[in-house]
Amino acid sequence: MMSRNMGELETITNHIHDRISSMQRTLDLSVAELPQDKIKKLGHELSDLERLVGAFEDCVEQQKEQLRHLKELEKTFQKNLEDVQHLKNNIPAHMPRTTGPPIGCVPAVVTQKDAAGLQTVQVENISKSKKNFVREMEFITMPEFESIPQYMRGRVSYDQLNATVQGINVAVKAKYKILHQSVKTLSNHSRKLHQRFKEQETKDTKGQFFVVEDDIREFTQVKLDKRFQGMLHMLRHCQRLRELRGGKITRYVLL
Repeated sequence: MMSRNMGELETITNHIHDRISSMQRTLDLSVAELPQDKIKKLGHELSDLERLVGAFEDCVEQQKEQLRHLKELEKTFQKNLEDVQHLKNNIPAHMPRTTGPPIGCVPAVVTQKDAAGLQTVQVENISKSKKNFVREMEFITMPEFESIPQYMRGRVSYDQLNATVQGINVAVKAKYKILHQSVKTLSNHSRKLHQRFKEQETKDTKGQFFVVEDDIREFTQVKLDKRFQGMLHMLRHCQRLRELRGGKITRYVLL
């Protein structure tokens, strides 16, 4: 559309230029007084030229209006581009998720006999799922991360904090996978771990999921340095865990 209008403008401009040049040549070649018919013809030419100039001005105004419209579209497009770039640069490495025991699906139509059998299977599946269920710490969201005071965050990045969350989850799952297995099926090393896990449980940890620093060392590559302690402080601030001390060890209980 824009190219077509520009072509029309160029055509009108060339036509007006040719008409003016033609009239100028006529006047230049006339050393004597022009005949009446020539003057009348020039008058018609000037009228036609005036209409052409008027049409040209209208076309220019239309082009100016389109240009203003295009500039507004450019601003809108630029704003959308900046928004998309901001979203692209701030995509969380980890999306929060909720965890829980799976729930079985019930067929749309079942007979009374099938329903009784299905209910029995579901109860068994739910009991088994509850027994094997392991709580995981939810990843920190960007709003939560930004709510952490700067003095507490220091130079820790959003991704580094969630990497620690992931490391703790790995340790929790590995620990409770061993606890959920029969001791007879475990290797000698896993049996020793199983015994240690049981010894670390107290009446306050009943029904809770927790790990200690030895579990994190055992199952992950997370460095338990001062930065790690600082990130634990941030996770407590975000209500992801709490500390439970006793027996010369600190238990990190998932909330």
